Amino acid sequence: MVGFAAGGPNDILARLVADWWSERLGQQFIVENRPGAGSNLATDAVVRAPPDGYMLLLAGSSNAINATLYENLDFNFLRDIAPVAGLIRGALVMVIHPSVPAHTIPEFIAYAKANPGKLAYGSGGGVGGITHIAAELFKQAAGGLDLQHVPYRGVAPAITDLLGGQVQVVFSNVAASIGYIESGKLRALGLTTAMRSEALPDVPSIGEFVPGYEASSVFGIGAPKSTPGAIIDRLNKEANAALADAGFRMRLRGLDATGLGGSPADFGKLMADETDKWAKVIRRAKIRPE
Repeated sequence: MVGFAAGGPNDILARLVADWWSERLGQQFIVENRPGAGSNLATDAVVRAPPDGYMLLLAGSSNAINATLYENLDFNFLRDIAPVAGLIRGALVMVIHPSVPAHTIPEFIAYAKANPGKLAYGSGGGVGGITHIAAELFKQAAGGLDLQHVPYRGVAPAITDLLGGQVQVVFSNVAASIGYIESGKLRALGLTTAMRSEALPDVPSIGEFVPGYEASSVFGIGAPKSTPGAIIDRLNKEANAALADAGFRMRLRGLDATGLGGSPADFGKLMADETDKWAKVIRRAKIRPE
């Protein structure tokens, strides 16, 4: 169960895992897309499903964010979804319009502080998406920058307006912006992850200039609570086998992500840590869903 539309990185990842499991376990896995409410509809469906291993959730950053963003959910993600396996951690890249007179993160911060309220950043997926929350964390970690938020339905229209100069900054997934970076139409200032990207080896990590800054899209698999441990362990074993497979890792490169792996408990701790981290950002910025 994927809480976003077909064709995006979430959907692509789910289909890669479904194909792997289908081949390894000899039983067909089918991806169902149920977009809406920032993945809450899909999550709710899995929470209410029988705990028999036949309905699973592509879980991740949206669930960690939504735990605080939405005040009246009918479920508690950390309580009601059993962690199965961590899959990937994906980077975002901070890109700006060339008209902004900054070539480094420190130069951008200095310019933004000298021009409060004059720069706008676009985000994909509306209010509360990772491209929005990652930018809010940057604003806070950089000393309280005054940047205006312009939400879009997806990263693609946000990039389109960035190219046109309607907004000056976007925190984008690498795949959506790398062509414009390489052609010089957009300028990449920094990656949101602690590690640099193979696709953009010369682009530094934002955390190299803003101490403590780190933001990424994390993804893994969850199941209804009370799913038998034997089922979870079997799925976890095969997920880790996929991440250890050179061919599978090569297919992940298109998502510009690094594999996570580990035990169900490892993924559960990661999601708890992400939930706590984004809760602080959301409350400090007083963000509310649309």
